[in-house]
Amino acid sequence: MLALLCLSTALHAQPEAPAAQLKVPARFQIYGGYSYLSNSFNGVPGSRHALNGWDASVGFPAWHNLRFKVDAFGYNGTNLGAPQHAFFILGGGQYDWHVGRETVFAEGLAGDGGLNRNWGAAQIPGETASFATLLGGGLDTPITRHIAFRVDGGFQYSYFALVKPPPYNSPYRIPGLPTDFGRLSSGLVWQF
Repeated sequence: MLALLCLSTALHAQPEAPAAQLKVPARFQIYGGYSYLSNSFNGVPGSRHALNGWDASVGFPAWHNLRFKVDAFGYNGTNLGAPQHAFFILGGGQYDWHVGRETVFAEGLAGDGGLNRNWGAAQIPGETASFATLLGGGLDTPITRHIAFRVDGGFQYSYFALVKPPPYNSPYRIPGLPTDFGRLSSGLVWQF
């Protein structure tokens, strides 16, 4: 976090772009960066472990500062002796506000998440698909005319459950199995 704060002050100290460059909104945005999830999917109280991963998104042309966005992100890690390999594809809206050189945005996305089969503690089988949502926002700081540094965060919801052994194969939840996660992401946006 300290490196991100130092980088954002160094970026802010760069000279202002001409006013003509600031008033033309970017039609498309392509983003790629690092992502951090606050807990693993089997992270019950007393055994919480954050996950690291990647994030990529495409933002389409805006209409009155509101743009459609498709976001894909994944996480990897291990907790309680079980691997965690998650992948999410979400779509929704991103609303932008221009404040000087920076762009502040809020987003609301919904979609589907996938997880490897043996993600439960000690590799107990679990469901591999879940509905997922993401509510959050962030800040884009321009580096050049077409490249910006993005920091965003939010609240992610997904509902993965464990699965009973055959012949039942029905989902069940144990107390403390997480559904709510904090999410942070940072990287570069190409705007064209």
